[in-house]
Parts: sequence; structure tokens; C-alpha cells
Amino acid sequence: MNVMQVVSQWFIALHPVVQALLAGLFTWGVTAAGAGLVFFFRQVNQRVLDAMMGFAAGVMLAASYWSLLAPAIEMSADFSSLPHWVPPLLGFLAGGMFLSVTDKILPHLHPNFALKDAEGIATRWKRQVLLVLAITLHNIPEGLAIGVAFGAVAYGLETASLGAAIALAIGIGLQNFPEGSAVSLPLRREGMSPSRAFFWGQLSAVVEPVAAVIGAAAVMSMRPVLPYALAFAAGAMVFVVIEELIPEAHREGHADLVGYATLIGFALMMTLDVALG
Repeated sequence: MNVMQVVSQWFIALHPVVQALLAGLFTWGVTAAGAGLVFFFRQVNQRVLDAMMGFAAGVMLAASYWSLLAPAIEMSADFSSLPHWVPPLLGFLAGGMFLSVTDKILPHLHPNFALKDAEGIATRWKRQVLLVLAITLHNIPEGLAIGVAFGAVAYGLETASLGAAIALAIGIGLQNFPEGSAVSLPLRREGMSPSRAFFWGQLSAVVEPVAAVIGAAAVMSMRPVLPYALAFAAGAMVFVVIEELIPEAHREGHADLVGYATLIGFALMMTLDVALG
């Protein structure tokens, strides 16, 4: 038996909440790796950043459907006396509305924007705090999505496999890489030391392991909420793509490049989910 088989068996034997925690730590680690670019570069070409943003959008869109919304639709037929389309519809809309309201309340600043363009309630918080909060906004639903996916596996449902949950964690991890650099590199360009810029860049994903544990624990203790929870995470992630990632990636006019990168991200996440799920 090789090392990979031993690790796989060890991981399978873990409690779903622990699996969710480890998956959340993995996605945080990839964010930290992205933030670590500040130790090698002071800035990255804008075309590369826009392509990375498009790639992240594609991954999130594919994950929202294959890993979250489609299972929610199938599960709702068994978990609810309502028409099977009602739970995923309500959950999906609730997820989008939650992010919309949070976006208007929580002070935050998108990368490459001036401090005067900060969104949410007016505050005197420093630029680095606002940048971290902007990324944290969509790391929360990503962490919840991971937790819900691993928690659902505990029920032994055909539509919720461990492979699909792992594929979701890998996909979210891949798109977290540019998020870490999106915080750390602007701070480095403004004169912050590499170590401090790295600290603020990785900080945006610290919430993911916490949210993953909460998501897994919630669905394991309240089985009827599972279709709603899966759809909620999907709605929140789709809102992030539409409201932030795509508009931000198009700001510099690299529409074709962003389009290709989005297709690649979508195709990769779709392949991961189908192959592992």
C-alpha cells in the first residue's frame, strides 16, 4: 500500500466535520500561497490578474451548479413535502440576498480601487483592513459550501459523494490563489513590507476553515436544511461572480482574455466534479 492510499483511507475514516476543517485549511493554505507572491514580485501584469479573476469566476460558477445546486435539487425530493424545486429556489435566492445585504453593510474595498471608493457603511478603517474584508465577503460562502458538501456525505446520499466534496475543495482552493495575491500585491506596491503584505493577504481566508466547520456541523444536526444550505451557498457564490469578479476582471478592457479564462476555470471545475464525484 503506497502513501497516497494510506492518506486516502485515513481521510475517509475522519468525522465529516474534521474533513471539512482540513478542506478549509487547504483552501486557506492556497490563499496564503497566492499572497506569498509578494516575496518574489512587487506587482503582476494586469492581464495576468484579470485572467486569474476570470478563471476564479469560472470555477465558482461550475462549483455552484455541479457541487451545490444540482445535489440540492435532487435531495429536496426526499427531504421536503414541498414541490422539489421550492427548497433549492428559496435557498438560492436567500444566498444571493444575504451577500447583497452584507455587501451594502460591511465596509470593504475591492482591489485596485481608491480608498474613497470603499463600499458599505462609512468607516475610518485602514486600507488593508478594507481589502481583507472585501475578499472575506466571498470566502465565507465558499467555506460554508465546503462544510455543507462534506456534511452531506454523512447521510450516504447518492448525490453527495466524498469525491464531489473533495473536488469542490480543490476547485475553491484553485480560485483562492489569485485572491491572496489580490490583497497582498496592491499593499506591496504601496510600500508595505513583503511580510506585512503577506500577512494581510492570507488573513482574508482564515474565515474559510471556521465557516466550513459551521456548515458541516449545521447540516449534520439538521438534515432537513440540507437542500436549502447547498442552494444558499450556490446563490451566494453566483452573486459574488456577477457582482464582483466579472466586473472587476473587465475593468481594464481584457474581455476576450477574461472570457477564455472563465471557460477554462468552468471546464476544469466541471471535469473535477464529474471525475471525482
